[in-house]
Amino acid sequence: MRAIWKGAVSFGLVSIGVKLYSATEEKDIRFHQVHREDGGRIRYKRTCSVCGEEVTYDDIAKGYDIGGGEMVILTDEDFADLPLTSSRAIDVLEFVPAEQVDPILYNKAYFLEPEGAATKPYVLLRDALIDSERVAIVKVALRQREQLATLRVREGVLLLNTMLWPDEIRTPDFGFLDEDLKVRPPELAMASSLVDSMTGEFEPDVFTDDYRAALQEVIDAKVEGREVVQPEEVEEAPAAAVDLMAALKASVERAKAARGEQPAGGGGGGAPTPISSARSAQKAAEKKAAEAPAKKPAARKTAGKKAAEPAKKTAAKKTPAKKAEPAKKTAARKTAPRKSA
Repeated sequence: MRAIWKGAVSFGLVSIGVKLYSATEEKDIRFHQVHREDGGRIRYKRTCSVCGEEVTYDDIAKGYDIGGGEMVILTDEDFADLPLTSSRAIDVLEFVPAEQVDPILYNKAYFLEPEGAATKPYVLLRDALIDSERVAIVKVALRQREQLATLRVREGVLLLNTMLWPDEIRTPDFGFLDEDLKVRPPELAMASSLVDSMTGEFEPDVFTDDYRAALQEVIDAKVEGREVVQPEEVEEAPAAAVDLMAALKASVERAKAARGEQPAGGGGGGAPTPISSARSAQKAAEKKAAEAPAKKPAARKTAGKKAAEPAKKTAAKKTPAKKAEPAKKTAARKTAPRKSA
């Protein structure tokens, strides 16, 4: 990994030199816009809408639209005078319980690595966060923008999570929130039963991006020059539930069947849930890999049986099967004169 930022965590009178690394990476397959006829890349020119001339990066400035066709132009000098006092520091403001931070505020994640002789104070802050079961609320300036963030511990490493400002979170304004909708107790009990039947431990490695994998296969097939075959079976969308209670009950039975439990109404399984399907596929793959060496001796025995088959065929050829036919014809000729008399 390559460090994208260097600075220091300001923790009281302690300064901890750190390097910042991006903790995540996108795995999406990216495409270029190309000419369909020859595959040439599509290029875009930066042109001015007023004079029509092509503009270089050196002549491009940032403009703020104030409406009415008027624009305020900001230069590099204007940005340089802004009060970014924490441009090279991560200032710890306070420590709060982690559950008090709404996950909707989280934006991007970065790993922090101690630099030089900062390892001991780094470990001190890390252990203090673990012992207090709290996260640090900090301010940091990244890419010429001051941001609110949290510092927490993940797998022994300090993790910086940049956050959105509170005024950047939208307020939901939906009509159904003003409606007086009441849920019947039996419906709530059945829904709770469904939640209980589908409860499990979150294992992120179980889930995969099936669309990305299928798209990669298409690309690989194009590269290798093979014919791309479309899947024959297409999963149908589930029908809309007419009876809420019936739909909840069916979902509970299906979840129990996926776990191998006996449904309330006797036998009869249901369709597995996405989680159970992924786990079943993973277990089947592991079982198949474990049984693969055991199948080789059986294959050799089968080969021995196949080798014995030619001997049986040779024996069958030696057996005279149609020698009795001439005798039958002679008997038929002797019988014929008697019938004419």
